[in-house]
Amino acid sequence: MQENPILYYTNRLLDFNSQLKAVKRLLYLSSLFRFVVFLGTSFAIYTTFDQWKISLLCAIVGVIGFVFLLLRHLKLAYKRDKIKALIAMNQLEIDVLNGNISKLPTGDEFIDPSHFYSYDIDLFGPNSLFQYINRTSTEEGKRKLATLFTSNDIEGIFQKQQVVEELSYKADWRQNFTAISSLIKNNTNVNTLTNWLTNYTSFVPKIMRFLPSVFSAISIVITVLFFIDLVPTVVFYAWFFLGLGISAIYVGRVNSLSNHTSTVSDTFSEYSKLIACVESAEFACDGLKKQQEKLIQEQVLASGIVQEFSKLLSALDSRNNIFIGMVLNGFFLWDLKQSFLIEVWIEKYHSKVADWFEVIAFFDAQNSLGNYVFNHPKFQTASISPSENVVLKAEKLGHPLLKTKGRIDNDFTIEKEQFFIVTGANMAGKSTFLRTVSLSIVLCNMGLPICASKAIYSPIKLITSMRTSDSLAEGSSYFFAELQRLKTIVDAVKSDKYFIILDEILKGTNSHDKALGSKKIVRQFAYQKACGIIATHDLSLCELEEEISAVENYFFDAEIINDELFFGYLLKKGICSNMNASFLLKKMEIVS
Repeated sequence: MQENPILYYTNRLLDFNSQLKAVKRLLYLSSLFRFVVFLGTSFAIYTTFDQWKISLLCAIVGVIGFVFLLLRHLKLAYKRDKIKALIAMNQLEIDVLNGNISKLPTGDEFIDPSHFYSYDIDLFGPNSLFQYINRTSTEEGKRKLATLFTSNDIEGIFQKQQVVEELSYKADWRQNFTAISSLIKNNTNVNTLTNWLTNYTSFVPKIMRFLPSVFSAISIVITVLFFIDLVPTVVFYAWFFLGLGISAIYVGRVNSLSNHTSTVSDTFSEYSKLIACVESAEFACDGLKKQQEKLIQEQVLASGIVQEFSKLLSALDSRNNIFIGMVLNGFFLWDLKQSFLIEVWIEKYHSKVADWFEVIAFFDAQNSLGNYVFNHPKFQTASISPSENVVLKAEKLGHPLLKTKGRIDNDFTIEKEQFFIVTGANMAGKSTFLRTVSLSIVLCNMGLPICASKAIYSPIKLITSMRTSDSLAEGSSYFFAELQRLKTIVDAVKSDKYFIILDEILKGTNSHDKALGSKKIVRQFAYQKACGIIATHDLSLCELEEEISAVENYFFDAEIINDELFFGYLLKKGICSNMNASFLLKKMEIVS
């Protein structure tokens, strides 16, 4: 049985807060040790200054010790930052489950009024389903998740269900992955990076495969002989300037390469951690295994390959310190050696990098879906039955974003080629119900559970017309925009099966014209054997139930009791008989 999500997150918070205190103590001791080493090295150099060889040896030993402690300190700092990310993550989940999603990104950049359904059902934007579900930490993962919401893809739903179900059980692994990805500080665009690797032109001559190694070996010999007074000073410096001269020939192109690589070293380092996280996981379902297998290149793990590239880039960055750069190039032809190794790596692996980053985007997006499943243990995954006559049959179907307390659920069944006409008073729940059905279809197509106690679903694409706006920029009126939308729906239904949801269509014309036009639209969809729902205040549209066997009438009722308006929010068979506009006008003292 799955652990209560709030309890899980609360326990994780307690654990990580305890770990954070321990790491902070270690960081304090690490800083103290580095200060002691610095003072000790400075004192040793000062007391042996008149014996320069001993003084140099003290300096070398001190620097090595200091660098070792610095690297250890950086690892501790990374661990501290990761724990902080995990603390914030668990606190965020507790806030979300308590109804506060204000800290989550809204996904406004994905709002598209022309999309088949996303704009109508508030898939993106404040208080949207995307905002509620999205936990991605990479820009590529966020775009991948948005694509899953809008793709209208009905293929492989059972496999999608397996993926999100398995990831929902791997809560610790998901949080570790997200914590690592959240620490990626570099804003380098992955597409820009992969394009640069694909179009890169080499400049380092092939002789640099072995020349820097030979030159370095000779440099070491000359340096040793110089310190034991077997090589004159002029030879030592002549060799040093020879190295600088060779390096200077290619300095312009090395600078150009360095300008590109200096900004992406950290990106590759962090991505190598993410890739290693995926590589080390044990997955059971084929959908996850196939993605994991993409990270193995000729029996070598992609994380090691990417980390190798990150180290090469960091090594080239050593030249940015003028003194160190001169020493490295003068004695070891450092720039040319590292540039050659970088070019060898690019030539060998440039075609694979995009695939590896795509795998990370896949897991970043799917982890959000797994997190959604974990957070809603009472939601049910629909049984997929393409051969069933029903499109959707759900018991206690509710809106996934409404709180359980106060939410009214409905049993709902609609069969293939059926078209429901839903009437009801203002605020009786028609639009909420349309969005409930729409979101349920979107969630089912993504392989996610829906807010229901039981569900059977036959995969179908979704298309809606619920919210239309005029466009002064494009010179189109509200009514013309409506017609364009309806034309899009009619054309789409000609070539594929769609579940159609319409809310009060043809609002831009007079009531008589609207009634005639609405009837023709429903007749058209019935002729096309389409399936869907239309909500309307126009009761004359309900006459179609007698004319077309596929049409059925349903309504949401409202009652006036003791001069107060009450809504039941229950879907009932039949036609609404109570409208509330006149009552509300009087109640709000707009009219007498």
